[in-house]
Amino acid sequence: MTKSALLIIDFQNAIFTAPVAYQGDAVLERIRQLIGKARASSIDVIYVQHEQAGTAWAAGGKTWEFPAAIAPQPQDYVSSKSVCDAFSNTALEKHLAEQGITRVVICGYATEFCIDTNVRRCVSLGLQTVVVQDAHTTRNRPVLEAPQIIAHHNWVWSEFASPGTALQLCAADDVQF
Repeated sequence: MTKSALLIIDFQNAIFTAPVAYQGDAVLERIRQLIGKARASSIDVIYVQHEQAGTAWAAGGKTWEFPAAIAPQPQDYVSSKSVCDAFSNTALEKHLAEQGITRVVICGYATEFCIDTNVRRCVSLGLQTVVVQDAHTTRNRPVLEAPQIIAHHNWVWSEFASPGTALQLCAADDVQF
């Protein structure tokens, strides 16, 4: 039997500092709705929280926290990280295994960094991986604008070959738990 979890990566108040992440408010609302669907289906909600000293991501600051609309609840698992890979030097993989989670639904921040890294990591770990194509975002970068980055990664993931492991893209409204 497949057991799923919603994996919210780095969608912290820092994304609303200048320059604000592309469509941050719309993505926040989609993540809020995904959390509601997950909780209604008794699905685990897992938060990955990035921390980086000397930045808006510094641990303990207001911008390091999650927006109130999607804040973790006491039953949720929160995993801190300081690199793109949420599994590197954390207990996240162990937690997923202990909970019997074999399918992750991924959303959050930094499409080209943390989202992409963790999509690939989940696939390489043999997890069924669903990327919520309209619930991840980033900022404009020196070489590409945010909409291009998001479209590019959604295309790459849709073409991603992963023998034996399912990688799927899905709009937030179509996510099934």
